[in-house]
Amino acid sequence: MRRAAASVLGGTAVFVSLLAPAGQDPVPAADSTPAFPAVNYAVAVDESASLAPEDMRAEKAAAKRIALGDVSSSSQVTVFGFAAAEKAGQRVVDPVCPRTTLDAAGREEVGRCVDELRGRKKSEGTGTDLPTAIRQGVDDLTDGSDASVPRVLFLLTDGKMDVEDSFKYGDPAHRAAEGERQLKAALKEAAAQNVQIWPLGFGSDPDKKQLDQIAAGGYQKGCVELPSASPRAHKVDGAKDVGGTLERIFAAAHCLRHEEGPSKRPPATLEIGISPLATVGSIVVDKGDPEVKITYIDPAGDKIPTTSGRYKGSRFELAGGTGTVEALKIVDPLPGTWKVKAEAPEGHRSLPVAVSVLWQGELRGAITMDPPSPQAGEKVTVTMRLQTREGYEIKDPRDYEGLRVRSELTGDGFSALALDLADNGKGPDPDASDGSFTGTVTIPDDADGALTVSATLTASGLSADTRSETGEVAPGELPVKAPLELPAGSTHPGGTVTGTLDVSNTTDAPHTLRLSVADVKDGLLSVEPKQITLKPGEQGTREVTVRVSPKSAFGDRLGDGLDLSGTFTVVDTTDDDRTLERAPVSVRVTPEPGIWDKYWWAFVAGAVVLALAVAAVVALLGLRKRRRNPSGLILQLVSADGTVVNEHRAGHGNNKQWYEFAVAEAHRSPRIEKRAHGPYAVRRSREGGAVVRKDGSRVPLPTNGQVQLTDTLSLALGGIPGQGPRPTQGAFAGGPDPRPSAPGGGAYDDFL
Repeated sequence: MRRAAASVLGGTAVFVSLLAPAGQDPVPAADSTPAFPAVNYAVAVDESASLAPEDMRAEKAAAKRIALGDVSSSSQVTVFGFAAAEKAGQRVVDPVCPRTTLDAAGREEVGRCVDELRGRKKSEGTGTDLPTAIRQGVDDLTDGSDASVPRVLFLLTDGKMDVEDSFKYGDPAHRAAEGERQLKAALKEAAAQNVQIWPLGFGSDPDKKQLDQIAAGGYQKGCVELPSASPRAHKVDGAKDVGGTLERIFAAAHCLRHEEGPSKRPPATLEIGISPLATVGSIVVDKGDPEVKITYIDPAGDKIPTTSGRYKGSRFELAGGTGTVEALKIVDPLPGTWKVKAEAPEGHRSLPVAVSVLWQGELRGAITMDPPSPQAGEKVTVTMRLQTREGYEIKDPRDYEGLRVRSELTGDGFSALALDLADNGKGPDPDASDGSFTGTVTIPDDADGALTVSATLTASGLSADTRSETGEVAPGELPVKAPLELPAGSTHPGGTVTGTLDVSNTTDAPHTLRLSVADVKDGLLSVEPKQITLKPGEQGTREVTVRVSPKSAFGDRLGDGLDLSGTFTVVDTTDDDRTLERAPVSVRVTPEPGIWDKYWWAFVAGAVVLALAVAAVVALLGLRKRRRNPSGLILQLVSADGTVVNEHRAGHGNNKQWYEFAVAEAHRSPRIEKRAHGPYAVRRSREGGAVVRKDGSRVPLPTNGQVQLTDTLSLALGGIPGQGPRPTQGAFAGGPDPRPSAPGGGAYDDFL
């Protein structure tokens, strides 16, 4: 198994394979720190009279964007303005920003010096000398610079060459022709010096033909061999189109990915996504007004410090915070949806705030050949699975848009065979757009000895990666086999997924097998046991366990869950380290559930029980209230001789269900009157009859009894209105009440 490191030299992707020593497991996919190559570039800004003031402002904004958008702190830039020298003492070029390294301080400095660009006055020369501008850019990019670093010239102009008043081009009648001749010579020199030229057309009517000629005349090889990386001319439609247009061009010229986000007036919160493949990027915010203040919030909901430094495993640099455009550069950004919060004081909210992201990443692959030791004439299946550099699966097609996969089979005894690997869900590929590219190839009949299957991934914005797997043609049926059966599983950090090896040893000697998981960051996945020994003639199954690392290994990358992938490898150490099995392993890792996720059923059951209990209590209280409610009781005043002198129907009582009343005109015309806080009160008893409250005591009132209220009057309960009780003596028909009562309660407080 070999792994590959990719670098960019002279604008061309170069692949260097690193071969693992024989007998050792393949090197993990993410065992090195990613390097992001620098780019040297120059920005030539047209200051001629053919451009309006608003076009000049758009050019300056574009120049700032170039400096802020680069992802490498080692990149360098020069910026100069140009027009034409039409009289003695005039000059074509106005140097404004000398060669500056784009670290945090350098980005701020370029943002300031770009403001020195300005439209030329008539006395300064207002023509457009394109040949001289290109020569100046080539000179800035080649003088004392490393030839292995890519060279890019951005030419910001309307494309209309005007040298008819430039005395350096000879006789006035032939100046236009001479200008064209020198332009071709300047472009030829740019191509010879490996300088790409990306023209940006400004103004109401840029010369598209001229701009296309300039783009095609420089160096044509891009940072990768993809059409998107070849120089092309682009028209900028006004100042509002500068950001998006420039960033798309900038991304293509530097092999970056560009994602354009929303645009809103402040106060507003804008969202922009960063791919899990991104290893470095810049969130670029066009504020429109320098008074707008920006806050960056990562996918975990945390505010990012605006000072340069490290935070939560990422490194940050903020540049341009005091201007109209600022950028937050992030190394190892947390993938997911970022929020950009824009706030502004009153009077500074009329212009929209736009957000976009430029990023560069590493796309890794893990390749398998099934079976790893095939026989001549046997068909094998080759699969290249896409991963991040940590070993996380990539399944969103947008993350690898424009990907090119080249694969071939080489070996002893036959010529190289090209393989067609596809992710279209057809033929040997089981699922479309799942990040696994699959194809088949038949081992030639004359194959004898070593086999190597390799695949190279190339995509704009992503470091290229080459993977290969070595095998050996089997002379016949292998005497020892150990295919893996590992069901797709989901677990939490620290959890396990269990599978089986269907082992077979047809020899008369023991064989020791070594088990491992490769193509994943160290420690994220491991296998138990690491070694098993098969007895002579053994056939059966052996249980194996794939263990996921603890939560600390994932940091903030786990989010709502991720797919972790690797390659399960079985090597027969007894048979010269012959590879018996290389099978893809995919484990869905989700966060450990919280208390609610673990015990939701108990919470729900408890809530149901509680609700039922509350309902029962409410029903009981309601029943008790209904039982106590005095409404409808017929209250009768009975004289000493047993005559009913007044009858009164009770209504609803107060909150405690007591119907309060008083006896009016007790000695002349006695009657019961409802009276709040009266001296007497009555309510029903759950045992039948009623309870009377008087003088702080509670006295039972049976349906056939009486309660003394005054010296001459008692209270009784009537049945049908107008029907009095049977005449009795005392509180009860049988005599005085023998049961005691106490102030404030007593034996009958259970009614309450």
